[in-house]
Amino acid sequence: MKLTLLRHATLLLEYAGLRLLIDPMLSPAGALDPVANAGNDRRIPLVELPLNLAELDALLASLDGVLVTHTHRDHWDAAAQRLLRKDMAVLCQPEDEAKLRDTGFREALPVPQNVQWRGIRLQRTGGEHGTGELGKRMGTVSGFVLQAEGEPVVYIAGDTVWCPAVAQAVIEFSPAVVVVNAGEARFLEGDPITMSAADVAQVCRAAPQARVIAVHFEAVNHCRLSRAALRRSLAEVGLEAQVDIPLDGETLEFPTKVEPGG
Repeated sequence: MKLTLLRHATLLLEYAGLRLLIDPMLSPAGALDPVANAGNDRRIPLVELPLNLAELDALLASLDGVLVTHTHRDHWDAAAQRLLRKDMAVLCQPEDEAKLRDTGFREALPVPQNVQWRGIRLQRTGGEHGTGELGKRMGTVSGFVLQAEGEPVVYIAGDTVWCPAVAQAVIEFSPAVVVVNAGEARFLEGDPITMSAADVAQVCRAAPQARVIAVHFEAVNHCRLSRAALRRSLAEVGLEAQVDIPLDGETLEFPTKVEPGG
């Protein structure tokens, strides 16, 4: 298994012989309006993809499918909708199937609870994209657990804070790899809507068997937590060895048996 962070939450997962693009935000830097009510007016994405146009075209042509945890524009933007083949299999939460089909993706494949897809078992999990009324306004989000013969169990938590649904997922599936969207995204008012450093530490403690991969940094204007700040916070509580914080373009490789921090 290989996992490459392209930018923000956009990942290339090479798993069970397939290439799966997760939460594609493919716009060039500055192409999109900033997230409103974030305390700054920096256009997004804040950084370019770590690929030139030829490399991006080659990557998109090599894909077997796409996994979209939810359709907020930093996970499914207009560039992705334009560049991806309309006959591409797009695995999604049921709430997003109609939206995907309305934009021409004929192979939108909802995961009501679990599905088998080309040798991979996908289990949809819950999450909370923030707390209280703000979390409700952010809409439904999902995580996904992937399992396949000869591969480690992978949990893509999606845009969620630490909550009972995340705790349940790590207990039920004992994932060897957990990908969390950190960055502590937030607005001028209210609590964070993605994981803070304290949330990432909670995941580590709840899943001591797992290698935790933290992404969702330094690309969207409402993400307040930097990679360096997360690394410092984890070091203060002795958990830094369990967490990888990849740079854009970095590839991580995982054997069938994954050792935490290995």
